[in-house]
Amino acid sequence: MNRKGKIDQRPGRALLTGTALCGFMLLSGSVALAQTLEVEIQIREHLFYPSEVRIPSNTKVKLVIRNLDATPEEFESYELNREKVIVGNSQGIVFIGPLEPGEYPFFGEFNPRTAQGKVIVE
Repeated sequence: MNRKGKIDQRPGRALLTGTALCGFMLLSGSVALAQTLEVEIQIREHLFYPSEVRIPSNTKVKLVIRNLDATPEEFESYELNREKVIVGNSQGIVFIGPLEPGEYPFFGEFNPRTAQGKVIVE
């Protein structure tokens, strides 16, 4: 509307309003992404640190897995339905959840006897 209370029918006004709405939606999405819980797990000497990760139920979680070893390792979990090879001296990201309460084991496929851990959902 213009100052006289009439609808402004110039095409540029609609575009500006649409652009502003898209911008708001993008910012709203960024806020939602910022609320994703992030947990770091390190691989050192073929072990996961920490070996137990506690997260809240019904929450999406970003696992940042940092492999500090020179050799690759594969983060694997049948219960979480996830697998990710992380080359030596690098990191990988695995998203999990939202999950029901319970325990979800994971292991390193290249060193399954030593590289073991679990996600505990409370």
